[in-house]
Amino acid sequence: MKHLRIMGLGILLAASGLLAKPQSPAYRYIRAGERADIKAESRPGFALMGGGTDLDEAFKFLCDRAGGGDFLVLRATGDDEYNFYLRGLCRLNSVATLIIPDRDAAANSFVVDAIKRASAIFIAGGDQANYINFWMNTPVQTALNDAIRRGVPIGGTSAGLAVMGEFIYTAQGDKPDDPNLDGKTALADPYSARITLTSGFLNIPILKNVITDTHFARRDRMGRLLVFLARLNEPDGKLVEPDAPKIRGIGVQERAAILLEPDGKAHVVGYGAAYFIDADRGSGAMQTHKLPTFGPFTVQKVLPGSDFYIRSWAGDGITYKLSVENGKIRSSQTANEIY
Repeated sequence: MKHLRIMGLGILLAASGLLAKPQSPAYRYIRAGERADIKAESRPGFALMGGGTDLDEAFKFLCDRAGGGDFLVLRATGDDEYNFYLRGLCRLNSVATLIIPDRDAAANSFVVDAIKRASAIFIAGGDQANYINFWMNTPVQTALNDAIRRGVPIGGTSAGLAVMGEFIYTAQGDKPDDPNLDGKTALADPYSARITLTSGFLNIPILKNVITDTHFARRDRMGRLLVFLARLNEPDGKLVEPDAPKIRGIGVQERAAILLEPDGKAHVVGYGAAYFIDADRGSGAMQTHKLPTFGPFTVQKVLPGSDFYIRSWAGDGITYKLSVENGKIRSSQTANEIY
């Protein structure tokens, strides 16, 4: 009976929370390489990766600028598979993956210190809604922008690239970001609840007044980027101040990347194109639940091995124009080609 009474007391204490196990930190930190960080001379640069299979050349760009220091991978979900990949690809003091799955974790001093110590930072793919919901307006956002100011190289793929421009598609509508939010879906209603836009997560000067998109031709996202640009450049200034500079767009294909210098020189690498889109002369009607008419947009398609200059918005690309007429894209290219 005594044994039973002790068990019963234990059950009551557990139910009351008095015997509950201490809560482990919400974040996860998995490190490979040397245990202690080193002081490295980082050089600034930005790797804008379009998603899909990882591209060695883009990661080597970041590694080379890390000065042999400590490379940090940031995620909201997932695991540490980048640790093994990067340790085999680059000569670094360490590679660590830091998983920050909520706002409590984003306020943790260890998490913030890990970002402060990093010699290079990479934001993995996933769902950019998590990055906005969990990291924006937290110490993580502050630490990332401090790193950019210090000249730490930054890269991102898929969702990680989607949050690198000043303006961001947040994927916070009634469905998460997925391949079904393609151009046709976005053009059907430019004010759909799925088209959610914000700004100001990362402060990368050369990407000011820019919105980025990923998996571009593969997932048929030209139409949705045109909608984002039309919304951002509306004459009445609902999302942007009326006298602000026009917002431009960059779309990156899967297995392609833009290696971007702080002075604005962009070199395209990999196995697909990058698309630089200007709506400077665009105008038209944008109404709720009505097919949009907007344009023209000037598109510069830049192939791997070629360069583009962000500051002058010109480069070694194929230039053509697109317009949206009653929800349909019209192209100046032969056979109405969009990509």
